[in-house]
Amino acid sequence: MALYKRYCEGMFIVAQRYLKDTAAAEDAMQEAFIKAFQKLNQFKGDVTFGAWLKRIVINRCLDIIKARKMELYAINDETMSIADDDSHNWQVSDETTHSEIISAIDKLSSNYKTVVKLYLLEGYDHQEISEILNITESASRTNLHRGKSQLKEHLKHLQYGTGY
Repeated sequence: MALYKRYCEGMFIVAQRYLKDTAAAEDAMQEAFIKAFQKLNQFKGDVTFGAWLKRIVINRCLDIIKARKMELYAINDETMSIADDDSHNWQVSDETTHSEIISAIDKLSSNYKTVVKLYLLEGYDHQEISEILNITESASRTNLHRGKSQLKEHLKHLQYGTGY
């Protein structure tokens, strides 16, 4: 119970990032805790318990999204590749709030939204994203690049003071 009380609020917030329905987020979080407790013997301590649990919560949310038929599509590696990840020179105005960024991410096309969240909000790299979503690293990079382009467009009005 102590582990649940310590991590439930944070894991619920993670689940809500992916599942906008409060009840679905609560269910996903609780199912993830059940799975974590059942697999507790597999926790090796190479990462913090919170990081291990967060991965389980995210995977459960992604399973729910996939079940809803909101699947990411893998882009053909032969026809599209991003030569260089532009994450190093990508910035958002300092005046942009966290809630404005989250709101803009939620407006992204569904096939880019999950990759952008995993990369920008959760800190996963392309190799981890490709394993989680069962897509190639190139597809992850491409979906991130396109998602960030859409995100820039959604956030552009904040920088120039224009509204939607």
